[in-house]
Amino acid sequence: MNKKKQGPDIIDKLLEACYNHNKDALFTMSLMHQYEARGWLTKKQLQGLHNKASKIKDLPIGLLATLEATINKMPNRDKTPIDTINPSAKTNPNVLHWMENILLKYPQHKTVLALKAKLNKEKELSATDSATIEKIFKAMK
Repeated sequence: MNKKKQGPDIIDKLLEACYNHNKDALFTMSLMHQYEARGWLTKKQLQGLHNKASKIKDLPIGLLATLEATINKMPNRDKTPIDTINPSAKTNPNVLHWMENILLKYPQHKTVLALKAKLNKEKELSATDSATIEKIFKAMK
């Protein structure tokens, strides 16, 4: 179970103030039911509550400031997909030559074989992978 936070419940006070200001507001009632059921609200719901509460004239400024600080502490959830391939990464032309030389001398070198498979699959290696190949090639000399 979630442990109840110590101190006053600012969100509950704001929900009550918004409800008392306009008892017919469906949005406020919905937030109250969700807060009672779950014990928390999402960042967007808290932002909506802040917008409603900021319209109330006789509400203490400290409550709004605390809600604003709570909203700012919450993380932003960005659901845009992450690009798996970095388009700016270019494979060094020497890397293919180095890989061939390493595999001629050590045909079972696991790191080089893995990076070669990655190169065949993705058509390019990242800068760190190229640096790894270069390091292995220089150590081989």
